[in-house]
Amino acid sequence: QVQLVESGGGLVQAGDSLRLSCAASGGTLSTYRMGWFRQTPGREREFVARITRSGSGSSTDYADSVKGRFTISRDNAKNIVYLQMNSLKSEDTAVYYCAASILNYGGYNYWGQGTQVTVSS
Repeated sequence: QVQLVESGGGLVQAGDSLRLSCAASGGTLSTYRMGWFRQTPGREREFVARITRSGSGSSTDYADSVKGRFTISRDNAKNIVYLQMNSLKSEDTAVYYCAASILNYGGYNYWGQGTQVTVSS
């Protein structure tokens, strides 16, 4: 059973940067497709970024709203997945969740508890 713990959230000003971390126990993240999602009150959870399983090479994908500003990466030695967020905007304010899937398609099997990111304008 994979357990995911996010960290790195906080209160920042518009234009600042943050790096979120997703640490795993009970599994090797390089063997999972990893995703970042976010949710604000009253809205559905939305996709932010994903990175496919390592092996022959992994690929990344981003929501249009964050493309060019956010970067997802993986440190296999530390078993951590990161979300580097630059040029933050007030509309990036949300609870951010990381998720893991054993497959490179479909839904996600495991979710973290979330970390709050608040961007003041």
